Amino acid sequence: MIIDIIKGITRESVFLMNAMAPYLLFGFFVAGIIHIFIDSSTIAKHLGRSNVMSVIKASLFGIPLPLCSCGVIPAAVSLRKEGASKGSILSFLISTPTTGVDSIFATYSLMGGVFAVYRIAASFITGVIAGISANIFIPDKEPGPEVKKETVCKQCHSEEAHSHTLGEKIIAVFRYAFIDLLRDAGKWILFGILIGGCIAYFMPRDFVSRFLGPGWVSMLVMLVVGVPMYVCASGSIPIAAALMLKGMSPGAAFVFLLAGPATNSVSITVITQKLGKRALFVYLAAISSCSLIMGAFLNRIWEYMGITDLQALISHRGILHPLVGSGSAILLTGLIVYTILWGQKEKP
Repeated sequence: MIIDIIKGITRESVFLMNAMAPYLLFGFFVAGIIHIFIDSSTIAKHLGRSNVMSVIKASLFGIPLPLCSCGVIPAAVSLRKEGASKGSILSFLISTPTTGVDSIFATYSLMGGVFAVYRIAASFITGVIAGISANIFIPDKEPGPEVKKETVCKQCHSEEAHSHTLGEKIIAVFRYAFIDLLRDAGKWILFGILIGGCIAYFMPRDFVSRFLGPGWVSMLVMLVVGVPMYVCASGSIPIAAALMLKGMSPGAAFVFLLAGPATNSVSITVITQKLGKRALFVYLAAISSCSLIMGAFLNRIWEYMGITDLQALISHRGILHPLVGSGSAILLTGLIVYTILWGQKEKP
């Protein structure tokens, strides 16, 4: 009995990993390119004013960055110290952990292009709404400090003036993408895939439709579950996918995908300490209201387009050869295990 359960969970988890791994690997690689070739001070200097454009820029900058809801906190604190406004910080704190190039490709791999594009747009809109609200209700009284050019080298962490060859930068891209970044996100991806496998195996197919229903109740439940829970943008995808396979509406799954990665007890505490209680209220109110409204709107889009949950989840199984998925899954799992066991040695 126990062996059968283990086999069943493993089978479902392997299916999820095979579907996501090629897109995750490519997403991490793109993230490494962004990190090495774009100066963070260039980003920070555009976010200092309490206006709409700064908020829009913060949300746009945050969308491709693959930082989780805890990993984004030090980045946001650093941007705040460099002069970013409260509105820009809140916008960045929402759009960054809810998307990322890795999770965008992973969403596409499991849930289809409609869901992936909608997730990007919704994250951007939610971040902008939170940022503008913060600028209106809690404007900065004093301008932030002048932004200085970044002096610490991302490749070797030296503060002395020097340059690197293209080959050294490419090596740094791979080191950041598949060691530094995986060290933070890898275990949560495995955790999310395991949870998704458990849900797919244990939960009856009609459980969600029987006990939660397709409407507002299921979305409210996922909001309550997602807000305090720690889960990264990529790790939340297999959980949401498994729930949709069991009858959950795409809107309710979307609520979890937006609220889960954007919030947790740590981010709530830090926002309260660094930006104040009013900023926290704006932050949570924007995420809660936008996730529910956009979740309901996604359900309407689903109905209008005539997409069924199951078809959306398996629509991309045939794009890549099965060996590509299996090989990518083995490679990604090996890299994650390496970073967990020995990756700390690579940390500067």
